[in-house]
Amino acid sequence: MSEDNLLTRREFTVEGALAMLATVAITITGCGDDDPPTAPTPTAVDRTGAVTTDANHTHNGATITAAQFTAGNAITLTLTGATTHTHTVAVSQAELTQINSGARVVKTSTSDGPTPHIHTVTFN
Repeated sequence: MSEDNLLTRREFTVEGALAMLATVAITITGCGDDDPPTAPTPTAVDRTGAVTTDANHTHNGATITAAQFTAGNAITLTLTGATTHTHTVAVSQAELTQINSGARVVKTSTSDGPTPHIHTVTFN
């Protein structure tokens, strides 16, 4: 055998390693932690709930503003109208998240007024 065709140990090792790597598939994934991706937060817009008519009158004021959604704190809405009394509706932070994402949330008002009664407010 001629010496022109002989490989040194180093050359043989490198050629062998390259031959093995040629059959290996290498997969590179994104950097960062292994947490699954989360759904994007819906863009906050003002949302107005429908207030039931009760005791022969209506109220308004069941609007949650985009700023209230963004703040993420529990809120209390004051229902007003042509009457001389008001009602309040408490909305938790979790309910704000549901309403902002388009889920249906039904709340009951306080029973204020000259003749105690309630109103139901439905969002979405």
